Amino acid sequence: MRTVSVRDVVIGEGAPSICVPMVGETAAQLVEEARMLVDLDLDVVEWRVDFYEDVADTEKVKVTLQEIRGILREIPLIFTFRSAKEGGERDFSVASYVALNREIAATGMADIVDVELFTGDREVAELVMAVHQAGAKVIMSNHDFEKTPSEDEIVARLVKMQEMGADLPKMAVMPQSAADVLTLLSATNTMREKYADRPIITMSMAGTGVISRLAGEIFGSALTFGAAKKVSAPGQVPVDELRQVLTLLHKSVNG
Repeated sequence: MRTVSVRDVVIGEGAPSICVPMVGETAAQLVEEARMLVDLDLDVVEWRVDFYEDVADTEKVKVTLQEIRGILREIPLIFTFRSAKEGGERDFSVASYVALNREIAATGMADIVDVELFTGDREVAELVMAVHQAGAKVIMSNHDFEKTPSEDEIVARLVKMQEMGADLPKMAVMPQSAADVLTLLSATNTMREKYADRPIITMSMAGTGVISRLAGEIFGSALTFGAAKKVSAPGQVPVDELRQVLTLLHKSVNG
């Protein structure tokens, strides 16, 4: 199993890396958020650009990204436009989504770009190539805010992401019961044991699924999302508490 190195962070080695999303709506809020995040015990920052009021203006996105990049310095940055159909804040046409991600990748300021699996196979392949040519990594993602698919379906989607060139396949699902959380954990373990040749990221959302955000080292999820101020998805744990639990589990797993 290979790891994914981004700046000074190695994803897929030891305890799961901690990522904290930025969800500011204005450039000023984002700058304030970035300044707060540099003092936290985190590994990676995600800019959820779908929250940003000027997301439709790519030049403004670039200017704000440059400000964020300057503040974060060597902290790896994920650039994510989460579409409304996958739980995000707004809708973009496929063409606009592809264009935004291509242009941002080309700036070299984002270390990782999130590409949604169900954007369309041709568009996904185009984005993977563009992101890799720019020297960045791809998180390929799928989010189901309604339900938890079967174990076979979760594994199949993760395998497809891997086949399409994702550096980090990612699945997030919504549990309707504790059994659904076990389905996600079992799918994660199956993927790691049988198919994965790279780190994967999985989570079961909301309060019911919180164990999946903590137990990644045991079942095979290499990165977990924590909250600084405002959560970007239900079930995120405050980053300081998250680190304590991940460290405790890491010590237990490794004797």
